[in-house]
Amino acid sequence: MAYDATKLADWQISEAAEEGMPTAEEWSERLGLEKGEIIPMGRLCKLDFLKIINRLSDRPDGKYIEVTAITPTPLGEGKTTTSIGLLEGLGKRGKNVGGCLRQPSGGPTMNIKGTAAGGGNALLIPMTEFSMGLTGDINDIMNSHNLAMVALTARMQHERNYTDEQLKRLTGMPRLEVDPTRVEFGWVIDFCAQALRSIVIGIGARYDGFMTQSKFGIAVSSELMAILSIITDLADLRQRLGQITLAFDKRGNPVTTEDLEVAGAMCAWMRSSINPTLCSTAEYQPCMVHAGPFANIAVGQSSIIGDRVGLKLFDYHVTESGFGADIGFEKFWNVKCRYSGLKPRVSVLTTTIRSLKMHGGGPKVVPGLPLAEEYSSENIGLVEGGIPNMLHHLNIVRKSGMNPVVCVNKFITDTPEEVAVVKRAAEAAGARCAVSDHWARGGEGALELADAVIDACEEKSRFRYLYPMKMKLRDRVETIAQEVYQASGVAWSPEALQKAKMFESDKKYDDYATLMVKTHLSLSHEPALKGVPENWILPIRDVLIYSGAKFLCPCAGSISLMPGTSSNPGFRRVDVDVKTGKVTGLF
Repeated sequence: MAYDATKLADWQISEAAEEGMPTAEEWSERLGLEKGEIIPMGRLCKLDFLKIINRLSDRPDGKYIEVTAITPTPLGEGKTTTSIGLLEGLGKRGKNVGGCLRQPSGGPTMNIKGTAAGGGNALLIPMTEFSMGLTGDINDIMNSHNLAMVALTARMQHERNYTDEQLKRLTGMPRLEVDPTRVEFGWVIDFCAQALRSIVIGIGARYDGFMTQSKFGIAVSSELMAILSIITDLADLRQRLGQITLAFDKRGNPVTTEDLEVAGAMCAWMRSSINPTLCSTAEYQPCMVHAGPFANIAVGQSSIIGDRVGLKLFDYHVTESGFGADIGFEKFWNVKCRYSGLKPRVSVLTTTIRSLKMHGGGPKVVPGLPLAEEYSSENIGLVEGGIPNMLHHLNIVRKSGMNPVVCVNKFITDTPEEVAVVKRAAEAAGARCAVSDHWARGGEGALELADAVIDACEEKSRFRYLYPMKMKLRDRVETIAQEVYQASGVAWSPEALQKAKMFESDKKYDDYATLMVKTHLSLSHEPALKGVPENWILPIRDVLIYSGAKFLCPCAGSISLMPGTSSNPGFRRVDVDVKTGKVTGLF
């Protein structure tokens, strides 16, 4: 049944829907799982992916569907809501369907955007567990990440305090000579804590640590989270963890977690996080949750492991990429699919009237402040003005050879005339377009979208990458800038150019993926430039290296790994009913 989403908060809908949520035993029977393939964890359960993959290795893969979006407002345009709505719509059509989504960060959950559980009747349940730790994957990543920093900073203190002979006798390890000005790693916490962006540690007496400048990022920006999203098994995780560069020594050589003999303990912390957690839509379609990296700094995808499991268990498997098609989809297309070897059929381009109005010249959208009247009343001119942004993202999807489906994620303030403008523009561009009212009506409201996706899945996909791996780093960046962002060219800072030439000259970086670091609020590097900016140059100021994930990350503009908490954060409305112990106020 669909709940009245105009009167009930998301947490209230979740609470009502959870009464019928399948148990681990019921999921096992429904999904055809064998003993030991499902791991109960309270009301939730994990899936032993390796047992499932090995048993079903000869089963043909299902149809692989990805969900992306146009350039969003700072409020987001409902990709997760659309993904869940699509699962529910396909379920209503009697299809064997499931999905895999990213785990939400505690930072946005307790801040402005709220949880990533979808909304209304297109909701992932149990919402409280999903929003607040799930089965502990982010906590394991934080512990593993911070343990690496404990090992590094303790080592720096010990090398300062002891002679070579004492150090060898006490530790049995050679002196590493870490350069304190070249510590690349920092600490992580899963909140938006701007006060921790730049800190000084080790203040105190000689045995209180090594005093140096340090930093915090939000947990989901950790390289370990990016690694979790791309690994194939536990052995792959262990190897990549050992290759992480924490700092450089005074001769310019990398200091890795393996050098500090901490990679094994880090892997121990993450040993259970390799298995996806099984959740449910509000209409009881299965949906895994696994990994949750940033899209504007990392890969921005749920895990390859989750998709491999889903494609064996389901005839239709739905996943989602972070932010717009220029950011998350580009990385899904050229990084995740290349790493996994999986070939997707369809990409759903989530579109909202609200975002189109912003790109069409509408007033600024500011998180925490009321929306301007233009966003709640009919304005055909603003919608038409924003259409080029949608068409640009549509063309990005087409470059991959995937079949695009435009989804108008319907808000209650949208008028039929505004929606008609979008449908006409999409269909004139040769794309399927569906209006989906999943927020208000669940699967019944997503039938048009489900039918469009089913139809698109029957067409052959001519999937192809944007560039070959043999292409040099600077040429890749130029290709992405021009073909995806529609920039006129690329300008490299002296520091970034020097790094790029160094990476290009060393064959060990030939198989590193290119992960662009750019704002999600514009096709360009400038968040304020809306629509489809013209005649602009993409500036690359630095190139970050993630040696465990094997990512080279060219940075366009300034991106912070630690968001800030707003003046009116969501945690002000979260509480606990002391009689029942249930969490209230999540959104």
